[in-house]
Amino acid sequence: MASFRHAFKLTAEEVKQATPPGTKVLTDSGTTLDEHGQGRAYGGIHLHPAPSRDRRDPLNLPFWRKIVILLLMGSFGFISTASSSIVSSALPEMVTAFAEFPEHGPPKGLLTFADLTPLLAVQALMEGAANLWFVPLSNKYGRRVIILISLLLLTIFSFWCAAAQSFESLLAARVFQGIGGATAETLAPDMVGRVFFVHQAGRAMAVYTFMLSIGAFIGGIVGGYIAGGPLGWRWIFWVTAIISGGLFVLSFLFLPETLFDRNAALREDQYSNPGTSSTSKEASEIDVKLEDAQLYGVASSEKRPTLTFVESLGFPKPRPGFVRYFIPLLLALRFPGTLMVMLLSSGLVALIVSISTAGAQVLSAPPYLWGANVGLINIAGLVGTILGALYTYLLTDWIIKRKSKRSVYGFIEPEQRLKLIVPVLVLATAGPIVFGFAGQNPSKYGWVGLAFGYVSTSVSACRLLWLTIRKVMVCFGVMQILSVGFNYIIDSYGVWAADCLTGVQSFRAIIGFAWTYFVGTWVTEKGTAQPFGIFGLLMGLFSMTLIPVWLYGKRLRIATTEWVQDSRHL
Repeated sequence: MASFRHAFKLTAEEVKQATPPGTKVLTDSGTTLDEHGQGRAYGGIHLHPAPSRDRRDPLNLPFWRKIVILLLMGSFGFISTASSSIVSSALPEMVTAFAEFPEHGPPKGLLTFADLTPLLAVQALMEGAANLWFVPLSNKYGRRVIILISLLLLTIFSFWCAAAQSFESLLAARVFQGIGGATAETLAPDMVGRVFFVHQAGRAMAVYTFMLSIGAFIGGIVGGYIAGGPLGWRWIFWVTAIISGGLFVLSFLFLPETLFDRNAALREDQYSNPGTSSTSKEASEIDVKLEDAQLYGVASSEKRPTLTFVESLGFPKPRPGFVRYFIPLLLALRFPGTLMVMLLSSGLVALIVSISTAGAQVLSAPPYLWGANVGLINIAGLVGTILGALYTYLLTDWIIKRKSKRSVYGFIEPEQRLKLIVPVLVLATAGPIVFGFAGQNPSKYGWVGLAFGYVSTSVSACRLLWLTIRKVMVCFGVMQILSVGFNYIIDSYGVWAADCLTGVQSFRAIIGFAWTYFVGTWVTEKGTAQPFGIFGLLMGLFSMTLIPVWLYGKRLRIATTEWVQDSRHL
């Protein structure tokens, strides 16, 4: 194995020529690329990962089925995040959820914001913790069955939430609701990453993360209105149950299995037809051009060697062993890219949840008294997410194609996408500080600032304008971190991606739980300036982890090559 010391002793030219996992030949030097992303029009583009002739290979699925997988997994992400945020904007209406109003005397059983915030915190915690068993089980039994179990749990316990007759019962149901939504940010992006080639994956992941992110804001916008309307707060859970139930049915009918041993299939291809590629290469590094892809059945939809529609909906035979599938969860933490994405995404997502909670708390109090309208603050997050989605969708794949065309070797590197998140980390770090200042200094007419882009010289309007802009800033950053970060892990670590994403999600759950659980009491006692000032400091520290990966990422991948290629525990 190339040690870290050896990797950092290599000359710059030696590093450029190296091809560790994640470095791919995308184009022939000087090739002009077609930007449509389909079929033979590419000519000089090389397919990565290399497709096999195995009928079970998810890369050989018809393109329309890949789009269906993308939309199903994006919808799973949508309802998972919406199931949390829909509660945050309903909190002002839930203070009387289980209260009793005797004919004489004060009401009994009123709940405070501090009492209610555990409804968000426990769900966030279990969305991370549940992956510690779901992902290993999916490596043994397959992705499809675990996704279906997750959706079924989300549906059942959303119904339980809606029918809960006490706060304790509701809190218990939220624990299991979090378990049901856990795989939306681990197995779901892994499934998307397994069906698209690397030159398509950036845009596909941008669509997935857009759907994942907007769930948090759509839920936040409608939750307050549903809870404050004639239907009452229980309907925020009925809505979640209906949508997740419908998604379970669609996934059962249309979601194929994507767990596939590509290295074994490519080795079999080499053995049966040695002329298709150089046998001296590792199976995972077999190079296939689109003009040569007819050999692999991917050049034309009529000749793709794929399962029939009904066959693809079956469940694979469980792999042997059990305990060994839990080992990669720990081994995945060795990869520097995993640690970077873990810290960046943890800070930003925890900020979004904390802001949704604290924002509802601030805007429901004087001088605002928004009541059911507190969810409107999420419009700012929706704007930030849409801007971030466009930014990522238009640039992420364009950057790697452009870099490949300019490279002497036609290489693409996972680090090339990281430059997209540099400016947004600056904005996302400044955002909590601005939010804390705006929330600490409320004004009677500050709601005017919700009209994002409205220019006002009034001090009172500008205060909430900055609060709104802050949310746009952070949500713009979340979109980039999730999309670019997920892509970096999938490109760099291949078959380890699901386990790496489990580490990311689990740590994010711990941070999200801690920040959300204490933010309500902290804001009540100290205001918003102190907690969100500290959150901004932590986000700044987390952002520093980007620097070594951006500058030395390829050397780090050279040093960890043998770890990535060691699939004994997968």
